[in-house]
Amino acid sequence: MSNVRDVAIIVLAIESIIVGGLLCFLIFQLQRLMKMLREEIKPILDSTNETVSTVRGTTTFVSQHIVSPFVEAASFFSGVGRVAQVISGWPKAKQPAAEPTPAAPAADSDSAAQS
Repeated sequence: MSNVRDVAIIVLAIESIIVGGLLCFLIFQLQRLMKMLREEIKPILDSTNETVSTVRGTTTFVSQHIVSPFVEAASFFSGVGRVAQVISGWPKAKQPAAEPTPAAPAADSDSAAQS
């Protein structure tokens, strides 16, 4: 019985040494990962932020100098056209067509004949 106990203690000691070594290896790998994130990923994120800032500036510029004047001009000419239409009465507004009244349903001759 003491032999089994001694073997079990030796196995547990070897297992603890292996787990400790693997834990040290894991910590080393985590340090390398953090270093990679700091040195390689951060510049990519900075570049992405710079690109987003440039796109934001470009869209603001296009909105202020192209889209807004175009919308203002289109709305002005639409208003002028509507005023001219109201004053001249041309083209006449189309009257909605009267909806046809539904015809009374015809009696089904087959059902009348069967009765």
